[in-house]
Amino acid sequence: MTDSGPPTEPWRDLRGRPLTDLRISVTDRCNFRCGYCMPRTKARSFLPRSQIISFEEIERVARVFVAAGVRKLRLTGGEPLLRRDLPTLVGMLRPLGAELALTTNAVLLSDFAPALKEAGLDRITVSLDALDPQVFQDATDALGFSPQDVLSGIAAAESAGFSSLNINCVVRRGLNDQQILPLARAFRGSRHVLRFIEFMDVGTRNAWSLDQVFSEKEILRELSTMGELTPLQPRHPGEVSRRYRLDDGVTEYGVIASVTRPFCGDCCRARLSADGRLYSCLFAQQGLSIFDQLRADVSDTDLKKMMAGWWHARDDRYSETRGELDGGERRHLPLAGQRVEMSYIGG
Repeated sequence: MTDSGPPTEPWRDLRGRPLTDLRISVTDRCNFRCGYCMPRTKARSFLPRSQIISFEEIERVARVFVAAGVRKLRLTGGEPLLRRDLPTLVGMLRPLGAELALTTNAVLLSDFAPALKEAGLDRITVSLDALDPQVFQDATDALGFSPQDVLSGIAAAESAGFSSLNINCVVRRGLNDQQILPLARAFRGSRHVLRFIEFMDVGTRNAWSLDQVFSEKEILRELSTMGELTPLQPRHPGEVSRRYRLDDGVTEYGVIASVTRPFCGDCCRARLSADGRLYSCLFAQQGLSIFDQLRADVSDTDLKKMMAGWWHARDDRYSETRGELDGGERRHLPLAGQRVEMSYIGG
């Protein structure tokens, strides 16, 4: 293999969008069965372990991407903490110099937070769709787990030194929209950033319809009862969450509005699935498989050429296309073709 070379300006796609973020799915397994991702009623077989990309292969792909301008690596799943020895992978990625983040449902954080911090993890995002136990079960179908398990994981992360977390809630009309204010109150005054996500038509199993989307406008209407909200400037190009500061001067809320206010024009993220496929969009229909090339031990130079050509040809704008359809057409989405499931690429 050859050296991947010094850092360069990020690759750009056909729309001029730079590649700066890589999301890495380390497993397709999860201990939750959230309706928007992996509903139990539409279960599928998990990937055999022989088809899961190894830590060494992940490190190699990440190294090439970082040399090509990627500045943030996020570990996802499924539930990434189900991947054995995950802190070891964090330690392998730490020398690359990119920001390291993790998205998790947090119920295993009590066991892993200290080791993740010691290994060099920078940031954690936690999924929490409800505080009410019954609504939590309805949203997650997480048998044997409760909101308190998630809160305990958050507390463990705080104790380990992760002082500011992102807390994500996917809002689905008629399911958990009544949990917006309880969550907002629970994290008011904390250093954590509570973010509400519009229910998206990711994959093919979540029975999405536009009628179930609780919009950014409605979310902000709910949050405004907490006090005056001041919009904040994005911290960096491509930031997907629109952030708001409450009038207490401390509390920050965010809204990710992929449906009602698409942000395709600034999207700078690529996704690596657990079976070694690269996806250029959360709503992609197919990915570029690099699994066989990694197992064949192709050079870093050839791997970089393949991945660069893939990104340079990217033209995805699914959410914008969805937004351009009229109401009747949008109600009959998904568009033609099969989309990759969220459990493969971590959202």
